[in-house]
Amino acid sequence: MRLDKFLKISRLIKRRTLAKEACDNGKVTINEKLGKASDKVEVGDILSINFANREIKVKVISSGLDLVNPKPEDLYERLN
Repeated sequence: MRLDKFLKISRLIKRRTLAKEACDNGKVTINEKLGKASDKVEVGDILSINFANREIKVKVISSGLDLVNPKPEDLYERLN
C-alpha cells in the first residue's frame, strides 16, 4: 500500500493530501530513510512522523488491505 494512503487509513494523518505534503517536506521516514508518498509500506516497517512539536514512531503490523474499515490499533503498534 502507498505510504500516503496508509497514513490516512491508519488515522496518523487526517487527509491524504496532508500525508503527501508531509512526505514531500521530509517529515516522514520509513525504515530510517526519507519516505515518498508513493513508497510501498510493508508489514514490519518502522514509520517515523515528525510533527512540529513531537515525533511519532510506529511499527506496521498489518497493511489493512484485507480489512474492512480497519481500526488504527489493527494497523500499527506505537513505539514511543
